[in-house]
Amino acid sequence: MRLVQVTVPRGKREAVLEALDERDIDYVVTDETSGREYTAVVNFPVPTEAVSDALDAIRSAGISEDAYTVVVDAETVISRRFEELEARYAEDEETTDRIAREELVARAEDLAPSRTTYVVMTLVSTVIAAAGLLLDSPATVVGSMVIAPLLGPAMAASVGTVVDDQDLFRRGVYLQFVGLVLSVAGAAVFAFVLKEVHIVPPGLDVLSLSEVRERLRPDFLSLVVALGAGIAGVFSLMTGVSSALVGVAIAVALIPPAATVGIGIAWGLPSLAIGSAVLTLVNVLSINLAALIVLWYSGYRPERFFHVPNARSALLKRAAILAAAILVLSTFLGGVTYSSYQTATTEQAVTDGISDIVTNSTYENVTLLETQFRYDTGIVFRQPQTVVVTLGVPPDADLPELAARLEERVEERSGSEVSLQVRYTFVQHVE
Repeated sequence: MRLVQVTVPRGKREAVLEALDERDIDYVVTDETSGREYTAVVNFPVPTEAVSDALDAIRSAGISEDAYTVVVDAETVISRRFEELEARYAEDEETTDRIAREELVARAEDLAPSRTTYVVMTLVSTVIAAAGLLLDSPATVVGSMVIAPLLGPAMAASVGTVVDDQDLFRRGVYLQFVGLVLSVAGAAVFAFVLKEVHIVPPGLDVLSLSEVRERLRPDFLSLVVALGAGIAGVFSLMTGVSSALVGVAIAVALIPPAATVGIGIAWGLPSLAIGSAVLTLVNVLSINLAALIVLWYSGYRPERFFHVPNARSALLKRAAILAAAILVLSTFLGGVTYSSYQTATTEQAVTDGISDIVTNSTYENVTLLETQFRYDTGIVFRQPQTVVVTLGVPPDADLPELAARLEERVEERSGSEVSLQVRYTFVQHVE
């Protein structure tokens, strides 16, 4: 619930009180004695979802932006009339828990921090993320997300679009651009220093680290994560609930991928840098698109009616640009997804083929210990180049044409020429 305080200019008192009475809003009026053009101060509590209606009512009564209107949180209101008002608005599911347009703008402005704070917090979170990636430590990577100030800029750009606030929109876009550049550059410099001074082991294969490898070839599930983060972010903004945890969801989609781009640059791995860069761009675009759509369809519009067409036009243009960019980048995600499907299918076919031979009665003393697949270095499409099969055999085993039969079956099952390496490990069964 909220407590609204309004200063009433001369000649507007009766109109304001009548507008509040029409909406069954209880109020308290005190005289304004400062000697200025205001003659009274009206205080009235309203449910959170009623703030927008209340502000529209007093504006229709002639209260302009020159007057002071203050909206603050109220912990408790004890009043039967207020309970009736709260129950009436609770029946409208479309407005339940939704904050007013003015509060939405104020929250978006507050979430977009000052330039110095934003730069420092972004760099710190990026360095922590890069360290976590190189340590292959999920806990450290998660810790970097907690302090990343990335929720505010994304929400500011979207709110600025739907309410036709160009300054807020430009600030949000600028901070997002600066944040991405700082994240990539900061991670690249940090990783390069670690590499050159040998703080990380010389010759470290960063692609062997699970936290890095999972951002090398993103698929369509990454798009789902970004869209979900954008929707969660805007819902936390427009319902007035805490945005701390949702900010972590936004950071999940942006900080680790951007830090991975920097690591790819520092290690001179174009495939890693490109794959992570695509993931980062898809995520930031998807977050903005999801926020735009949810805000508009939640009913938020500019304050002045004649600004609505401009806001709608701007939203359509920006949403189209975002959607087109996501569609183009999604070809990469689609290629990776299809390649992953093909790879999984090939692996299963090869494994089944090897099992068919090994479990044949001719080789009843042979045990399949391990099957390893080695791939080419393609960024999007890749296929197994080598299959390494490790078999457990007794020391005196007679294995007629086992390797040849395995190679023939692997090629038959995979439908392509795959190099096969067969390794034997002597196994002694003790009874």
